[in-house]
Amino acid sequence: MTITGEIRSSKRRSGPPRLKITSLEVLCGILVLALLFQSRLVDLLDVPKLRTASTVFVAICVQAMPFLVLGVLISGAIAAFVPASVLRKLLPSKTALAVPVAGVAGVALPGCECASVPVARRLMQQGVAPAVALTFLLAAPAVNPIVLVATAVAFNDTPMMVVARFVGSLLTAMVMGWLWVRFGKAEWIAERALARLHDHPGTNKWAVFAESARHDLVDAGGFLVLGGLFAAAFKTFVPVAWMQTLGGQLVLGVLVMAFLAVILALCSEADAFVAVAFSALPLLPRLVFLVVGPAVDVKLIALQAGAFGKSFAFRFAPATFVVAILCAVATGVVLL
Repeated sequence: MTITGEIRSSKRRSGPPRLKITSLEVLCGILVLALLFQSRLVDLLDVPKLRTASTVFVAICVQAMPFLVLGVLISGAIAAFVPASVLRKLLPSKTALAVPVAGVAGVALPGCECASVPVARRLMQQGVAPAVALTFLLAAPAVNPIVLVATAVAFNDTPMMVVARFVGSLLTAMVMGWLWVRFGKAEWIAERALARLHDHPGTNKWAVFAESARHDLVDAGGFLVLGGLFAAAFKTFVPVAWMQTLGGQLVLGVLVMAFLAVILALCSEADAFVAVAFSALPLLPRLVFLVVGPAVDVKLIALQAGAFGKSFAFRFAPATFVVAILCAVATGVVLL
């Protein structure tokens, strides 16, 4: 490069800094506008259905956020304090054998699906096979002690519902893990989710923990809000009378309850209390509701799309939906 070219290049670099508008500035602008036009907004939004939808939306987000925070804290702790070599040593070297181990390990994470997504992504980044991480993602929200205790309390007169939910959910997670071993492709998962994290001995581990947790919380929180909006819209605008026609139609009841589990996007710690309220339905459709919900719902699909990419979510979610229904029905026929 000539001296003149270098001078011109340095002039371009030394020019006035460009104003960069981030999401924080946009949020502040929206809040200022909301305060300025508060009275008009109240009059505009004072509609019964909108009030109901906003209540449902806030309830979903408030219910899920503590477990999402728990998940990103665990995710940050794995990134900062657990070397990748340790994780690989704890799991069987053969992926097909590591899948059931990951499924049973889901008992140790007392959280919902919001918590399991960032943890599963962190496991992949630590070198754990995707099939193993995905098995843990599906098992953790459904087989942990908090969910099982909540199910036992809700179905106190049907103790076998707890056993059926545990078996059906664990079977769903393991089958999906084995299916990924056989048919899954790494290119379906976004590169950011597979980028290896390496151990850096001189790095401040608490700084790594804080940065990892902050990044995962911001990344997953936006998709949680998106899923909550879809769930609130469905629950508000679909007539309740439609559910009253399912009492004597088992097959239709199973399908409707499966789709309802996807749309309502309930937290796995609370869905049993909703399922028990459908007293007009047999136990089998309600079991399908409990098995499908923690495995695939609109909130979880949005979180998976953010963590692993849209290409992954649009393949993994439909397959999980079908497998969860089949596993729930098979388990219910045997145990209920």
